[in-house]
Amino acid sequence: MASNSKRLAAIAFALASLGACTTVPRSAGADRWLLTGTQLYVAPDQPPLANAWLVVNGGKIEAVGTAAPPAGIRNEAACTGGVIAAGFQNSHVHFVDDKFGGAATRAAGELEQGLTQMLTRFGYTTVVDTGSMLADTAALRQRIASGDVRGPRILTAGSPLYPHQGIPVYLKDLPPEILRQLAQPATAEAAVAHIRANIAAGADGTKLFVASPMGRGEIRRMDPQIARASAEETHRLGGLVMVHPTDPEGIRAAVAAGADIIVHTTIDPPGSAWSPQLVSEMVARKVSVVPTLQLWRYELDKARVPGEVRERIVALAERQLKAFADAGGQVLFGTDVGYMTEFDPASEYTLMARAGLTPMQILASLTTAPAARWRQEALRGRLQPGMAADLVVLNGDPAVDVKRFGDVKCTIASGRLIFQQ
Repeated sequence: MASNSKRLAAIAFALASLGACTTVPRSAGADRWLLTGTQLYVAPDQPPLANAWLVVNGGKIEAVGTAAPPAGIRNEAACTGGVIAAGFQNSHVHFVDDKFGGAATRAAGELEQGLTQMLTRFGYTTVVDTGSMLADTAALRQRIASGDVRGPRILTAGSPLYPHQGIPVYLKDLPPEILRQLAQPATAEAAVAHIRANIAAGADGTKLFVASPMGRGEIRRMDPQIARASAEETHRLGGLVMVHPTDPEGIRAAVAAGADIIVHTTIDPPGSAWSPQLVSEMVARKVSVVPTLQLWRYELDKARVPGEVRERIVALAERQLKAFADAGGQVLFGTDVGYMTEFDPASEYTLMARAGLTPMQILASLTTAPAARWRQEALRGRLQPGMAADLVVLNGDPAVDVKRFGDVKCTIASGRLIFQQ
């Protein structure tokens, strides 16, 4: 349904696979300083602390407390007085926009402007790029890690794998020389070779299109042996397997192959649903789901689907999310921003709440759940001594209104201010 409307952006995505905000003063980020707030969420599974404070030292949290803060420590005045939580992770983004091209040599200010517009002003201190030009994304990540560019921690899948002769219909008009370079392995050996090269070049995992829409209702599916070999090699090399499923059958194929993360709910074919048995198997095999509910509204609006029809379709994806979460499945927040040019995530929070997730479940999808999924729960996701000082300061309490998750006063990554409202 959304194929035609996605065509132009998908072309940009495939090309990338190959190849208005306040300026924040730079700070060393390694000194000792104090942040105070009206409320502090240590973690989603703990009650918030009122009139709380935390001390940051050398990019890590030194102490957390309430009542009178320690004296004699520099106060981060610009970020004082809000609701403090662990920094957020967006688990589905794309660095395919031209503003991130040539990241190795592009001016730091230009890169920061793009990062602020798309990510840091919404509290993201970690993001997962699920498909981009790996050389540029790796360069951007290195410049952020070095302190040259203010931005979030980046995890990336690099360049995806498609089914053999299974380039999606919305990519078919690409020039032949580009189409020939898109990975669509015919054998497990070819898939493994691509994965080894991708991870050696800096990818943190593998993105598989287990099902590609070919037009006129046809879906080309990845050979199960290729999908399974791809997952096994990715795991052997220490990475995670992310899967674009397209439909419920794609979900089943992803689970059978050994996927770690399903990067979308599904709205195709119309009226399809995830069976209780499928949901149960996903949970049993510890498969995480990134709902991307906002994306469906975005695509259906572009396709000029009537509003009442659009809402019925989106409600199907909401029911998938509710069934998965109610069964104990791990939900990871993500929006597909970068492909989707609607940057503000407020609608995603509203749709997740409408699906039945509580504010603390949404907070977990932003913090503790992705940290655990990426085996970094000892480093981030909670506001406790010894953890990375990845922080977001909100202007209001998201427990009262989930849209407050997107109302960000300050974003701090490893003790460094990367966005100030």
